[in-house]
Parts: sequence; C-alpha cells; structure tokens
Amino acid sequence: MRVLMGVEGFSDVIDEARITDLCISCMRTLGLPESTELSVSFVDNDTIAELNEAYRGKEGPTDVLSFECDNIDDDFPGEQDELDYTLGDIIIAPDVARAQAQELHEALSDEIELLVVHGILHLCGYDHIEDDEAVLMEQKQQELLVLWRAHSEGGE
Repeated sequence: MRVLMGVEGFSDVIDEARITDLCISCMRTLGLPESTELSVSFVDNDTIAELNEAYRGKEGPTDVLSFECDNIDDDFPGEQDELDYTLGDIIIAPDVARAQAQELHEALSDEIELLVVHGILHLCGYDHIEDDEAVLMEQKQQELLVLWRAHSEGGE
C-alpha cells in the first residue's frame, strides 16, 4: 500500500508518518488490495474553496473533499492484488479543521485524523446523504479510529 502526501505549507501541523500509518491501517482494515495507492493533500482555504465550487457547486471552503479514481467493483477479485489500484484523492483544509477542532474543544490532530478516515470511507463508497447511511458511515468511522488509535498508542 502506498500513500502519497502533500503537506506544502502545513508541515508544522501535519505528522506525515502518523497520517500515512492511519491511511494504511484503514485501507487494510477495509480489506483493500495491497496494491492500493491513495493521495492525501493538505491545502489552504482558497484552494479547497475553488475545488468545492468547481466539483460540488458549493461556495466557500469545506473541511474535506474526496475524489475517487479507479471506479471498479469494490469486491476486489483475487487477481486485483497484482494490479495497481488507485483509490483516489483526499483533499483536507487544515485551517477549516483547526476551526472545527476549536469549536469542539478537541486537538487539531484528532480532527485531521477524523477527516482522513472520513475521506477514505467516501472513496470506499460510504456516504451520509440518507440518515441510515450516515449512521453506518459514522459507526465505521469510529470503529476505524478506535482500532487505529489503540494500535498506534501501543494498546494492541
């Protein structure tokens, strides 16, 4: 598994190694092929606002955007492991995440981790448009975060 990371301008707030570990942990827990590649970019508010308007028709910055790449069946047949599989791109705005973390009285790193997992789940077909889908996505998001944090903090 491979994670491409873009943190230009945000290297003081983003722990690249930790985010990479989180991404790989989530992808493995979700049963994605070992050949999976994911891109995670951290951008300023202007950049994410432009993307939000261009691709979602919504004005202003948002916290996270996900863009699926390989639109293939998520059942991953056995042969899929030999093929390169580009899951997609996650774009995160750390300044929006910072504001949300302050509002919720949480650490910025926790909010960033939540947004990374949220983005990965979107790339895997999860959504939160309908209430029942939102509940399922939120449960999976919490499950992935709890598992990863327990592992990353030595509580295997």
